[in-house]
Amino acid sequence: MRLPIPDDVLAAAERLDGVAHRTPVLTSTRLDEALGLQVFLKCESFQRMGAFKFRGAYNTLVQLTPEQRRAGVVAYSSGNHAQAVALAARLLDMPATIVMPTDAPRIKHEATLGYGAEVVQYDRHTESREEIGRAIAAERGAVVVPPFDHPDIVAGQGTAALELLQDVGPLDALVAPMGGGGLVTGSALAARLLAPDAQIFGVEPAAGDDARRSLESGEIVRIDTPRTIADGAQTQALGEVTFALARQLLTAVWTATDDQLVASMRTLASTLKIVAEPTAALGLAGLTEHRDELAGRRVGVIVSGGNVDLSRFAELVGGAA
Repeated sequence: MRLPIPDDVLAAAERLDGVAHRTPVLTSTRLDEALGLQVFLKCESFQRMGAFKFRGAYNTLVQLTPEQRRAGVVAYSSGNHAQAVALAARLLDMPATIVMPTDAPRIKHEATLGYGAEVVQYDRHTESREEIGRAIAAERGAVVVPPFDHPDIVAGQGTAALELLQDVGPLDALVAPMGGGGLVTGSALAARLLAPDAQIFGVEPAAGDDARRSLESGEIVRIDTPRTIADGAQTQALGEVTFALARQLLTAVWTATDDQLVASMRTLASTLKIVAEPTAALGLAGLTEHRDELAGRRVGVIVSGGNVDLSRFAELVGGAA
């Protein structure tokens, strides 16, 4: 098992230069005063295909050989990794097949088809997306591109935090959503370069706290598919790569309830005028709950994406605060 290192994040940034968007960092005096600290929000909702996942997907696919490109790629995802692989494959002129759950948000399913990928659907509660993906890849000779458990995926995701630190300078802490762990561990690698003393926190759904339990037990804990509105973090377990990195690099893993996610989505919309999907609100939700631990400090938060059906977004944030 090869683990990525900080230099891999720098190499990924070179590959992504001129291809990925350099997304904005937003601040809010009102938010700072409410939380009692300085918050810098890295808004990956403005990334190509609407989420950070494009970074890791392109960084992985662009390194494939000509023979591998001709055979194509297979990926499995609830939505954002699906769109990311589909778009990266289109840019690199290779076929892509995506295994998606039947209950994936419609906006993500339609976007994946729109980028030209073939979609194979499955029931996330009764079928294994990994098994389906491996079977398709074996049949077609394609390369499987996992959503998080791959060194090139992790390195690519880390470029979001690299840009954040380049733009705002060293931070005391960095907070990121955590499903399979690719974003937060990649962010931790980037922090090693530009903010080596920063604390790194991952935030996962309270209904799916497998990462927290894994780090506490010292081994990967696998759970049933969590029932949460954070569809991008409905993972059942960390991967070998992300678990090893998390043990080395993370300060702690926090959790957030669905109600806390909705509250943070509402804050992001009303205070900063941005649309965040539920998973993307994990970072702010966790920070809000633990703000006293970081009082007065400079904290970066990655808002990981904005791919949510507008009707669903209105339903969630439009209720009483």
